[in-house]
Amino acid sequence: MKTRIITDSASDLSSDIISRCGIDVLPILVYLGDEEYKDRETLEPKELYDNMREGKVYKTSQVSPQVFKEKFEEYAKKNEPCIYIAFSSGLSGTYQSSLIAKNEVLEDYPNFDISIIDTKCASGGFGLVVLKAAQMAMKGITKEEIVKTAEFYSKHMEHIFTVDDLEYLYRGGRVSRTAAVVGSLLNIKPILHVDDGKLIPLEKVRGRNKVLKRMMEIIEERGVNLSSQIIGITHGDDIEIAMKAKELMEERFNCKDFVINDIGCAIGAHSGPGTLAIFFLNELE
Repeated sequence: MKTRIITDSASDLSSDIISRCGIDVLPILVYLGDEEYKDRETLEPKELYDNMREGKVYKTSQVSPQVFKEKFEEYAKKNEPCIYIAFSSGLSGTYQSSLIAKNEVLEDYPNFDISIIDTKCASGGFGLVVLKAAQMAMKGITKEEIVKTAEFYSKHMEHIFTVDDLEYLYRGGRVSRTAAVVGSLLNIKPILHVDDGKLIPLEKVRGRNKVLKRMMEIIEERGVNLSSQIIGITHGDDIEIAMKAKELMEERFNCKDFVINDIGCAIGAHSGPGTLAIFFLNELE
């Protein structure tokens, strides 16, 4: 029986990929004041970024255990094997919510075949893990093999990214108020990565062009056989910088396959407009 792939909206996959690969996506909740929105369902990234540029501040909330329970029960009743591939537990409580729901559903459906994977990944890196699993599921590959590969991808996925304005990272508690003010005055662009599921600053570079050049150097240091990989690129409502990154990856590493999409509301609410992120593997199976 075909394995069903479930994920959440922090995977930042396009609607085309989601539809084509039959991926079931649960939206992360986003709040503007008392108003509740569902990421990419009742709030699109473009609207979020436009509002953020005007000074509006969004907050996010994990997918609730109840929502997970309803979704898992849907597949348990049909006796369909499932894998829920989760947003990093270091950045969200969504993974923990899914574990609570899984245990509750198994009480009523003890034979339900479900696995949950904490990717320790975010945005396009998370999306590449989900995409690989969905492609395998479409080919009828066993659930055990899909889990094994998804865990390998999760472990070896690199996230190299920069933000255009440190103010948004300050609001999310990632940098100090002083760092945000000084950074803006000096046009400092931080380069960050994800380590054990958490955002970690790597370097600070002055200027947009210099930060792109340095990102390419880091990618060269960390990547392996980049030309034979699918490269993920996500952006905060700045397709021009995303396409510039794609061109540099093509020129420098002869990359051919890309998955490019905007950063959704779940992550964009914290990273802000102008964010650029590049994802690749540091080891191949």
